[in-house]
Amino acid sequence: MKLYNSVGPNPRVVTMFMAEKGITLPQVEIDLRGGENRRAPFNENINPAGQTPALELDDGSVLTEILAICEYLDELHPEPSLIGTTPEERANTRMWTRRIDLKICEPLTNGFRYAEGLPLFAPRMRCLPDAAPGLKAIAQDGLQWLDPLIAGRDFIAGDRLTLADILLFAFLDFGATVGQPIDPALTHIARWYDRMKSRPSANPTKPE
Repeated sequence: MKLYNSVGPNPRVVTMFMAEKGITLPQVEIDLRGGENRRAPFNENINPAGQTPALELDDGSVLTEILAICEYLDELHPEPSLIGTTPEERANTRMWTRRIDLKICEPLTNGFRYAEGLPLFAPRMRCLPDAAPGLKAIAQDGLQWLDPLIAGRDFIAGDRLTLADILLFAFLDFGATVGQPIDPALTHIARWYDRMKSRPSANPTKPE
């Protein structure tokens, strides 16, 4: 297998997930800023959506989408599981991952694409600059919703590190570099974030 990697929070989720599980794979770096992901051979042979990361399997088939890639790797390397070892744990992880993706990560990312990232993304996708402030506000609303729910917890889904933590951390760490910092009033989020940032897995993959 090999991983097609690049800058950005999406690939960082996968590389941090791999680091937590002790998985090492050959990596091919894709020049996202230069648009390598939007032209052949990448968008013809690897991912027609023109997005990273992508995981090429031993049979030549390719998996894309960070949640699918992480779940696949978790099944191949079940210890330690970052999805769950029981139906209840897996359902809980998926529930929190879905909530975080919809309430925080998606609006945060599009808020960036339509504002600070507009020069890069406008030639590549439909952008709605007028929507950027509202999307950023929606992401902050999601964090305000989450903050009291994790009071007293070490991790998002309870007492164990899961994909939900890695997903949220990668996007909040990215957000801090593009004008969407964590509100200091969200003390539970801030405490959780500082603890995640101190993990060794957070160090090899810096946000871009």
